[in-house]
Amino acid sequence: MSGTDNESVRLNKYISSSGHCSRREADTLIENGKVTINGQVAVQGSKVLPGDVVVVNGVKITPDDNMIYIAFNKPLGITCTTDRRDPSNIIDYIGMDDRIFPIGRLDKNSSGLILLTNDGSIVNKLLRAENGHEKEYLVTVNRPYDKEFVRHMETGVPVLGQLTLPCKVRPSGEKTFKITLHQGLNRQIRRMCEYLGYRVIKLKRIRFMNILLGDLETGKWRYLTESEKHELLKDVTK
Repeated sequence: MSGTDNESVRLNKYISSSGHCSRREADTLIENGKVTINGQVAVQGSKVLPGDVVVVNGVKITPDDNMIYIAFNKPLGITCTTDRRDPSNIIDYIGMDDRIFPIGRLDKNSSGLILLTNDGSIVNKLLRAENGHEKEYLVTVNRPYDKEFVRHMETGVPVLGQLTLPCKVRPSGEKTFKITLHQGLNRQIRRMCEYLGYRVIKLKRIRFMNILLGDLETGKWRYLTESEKHELLKDVTK
């Protein structure tokens, strides 16, 4: 094998990403001794590194290199839907020929970072609240807030019949603050502020897990870097 463990991919995912079969079917093939890595029979949990040769039932497997992962700075007014009947849909706005879909959503009246991909195997895993993935937002409210507002936001307020999970709030101005969430209830930040008597004027997502919005211009998108992809996907390839 060559490369480092940080570049490794679990064997079942490597096989499924080639389009040869599903990940579950790949597990069965591995259990039955039908898979080799560099000529040696593989076992469950085996990892594949760059340069490794994977053979299934005598056929060399090549992973699909056509997976797309992009970061998009969503403008106000764009809807995070794949429904092309909606004239404000995010897919037509981006205009990519490949079939992609958003990971999660941002409200039509919110802006900032959203990821899109054609890798359907990762979406649900990335969005599960129990995974605790961080999402950071820059928020502007309609009037100056105080320490009590910050305390309540951080410890939790009732939203949609439940208490929001603890979060981190960092003041950045008398009416602006950054908030880091580990969950994604519908219109969560707006509802939290409304409960405390404030109205959100602007809401922009500036980070999703390890991916930063940075200086990406509004309405523009970029491919994720290799290091960004590795960090983003490592939890879902375990």
